[in-house]
Amino acid sequence: MIEPTAGVFEGREHQLPVRIYYEDTDFTGIVYHANYLRYLERGRSDFFRAVGISHSELAEQDTGFAVIRMELDFKRAARIDDALVVRTLYERVEGVRLHVSQRITRGDETILEAKAVAVCISLSGRPRRPTAEMTAKLAPWLAPVSEA
Repeated sequence: MIEPTAGVFEGREHQLPVRIYYEDTDFTGIVYHANYLRYLERGRSDFFRAVGISHSELAEQDTGFAVIRMELDFKRAARIDDALVVRTLYERVEGVRLHVSQRITRGDETILEAKAVAVCISLSGRPRRPTAEMTAKLAPWLAPVSEA
């Protein structure tokens, strides 16, 4: 069975390839701005998958996430058939908050830069600390304290 890619790591940075399809564009042929949020979400989710953190297993442990802050800086437009890379760095965990830096690139060009803060929550929506297993799996990928 062929599995979809979960991306690869280069150092601490997770890289997820994304192809732009017709459905991703608006009437001008440019990627509709809201779709970038989907690509960023895939990058964060596949980062977790690649380090062995399963969203379905987290759900069984009454754990989920809610994005509480998202900063986007659009640099260039992406168009149909473009091959992009979603680049994700989990910077740090502070209590219930996970701080993430992301970029979307096309070759050497930066299309978008983003900063996200997600909160670890119970499935009923209450803040909770990340599980010990999740913290252990994320630890090797977080920025050293001097970088944060």
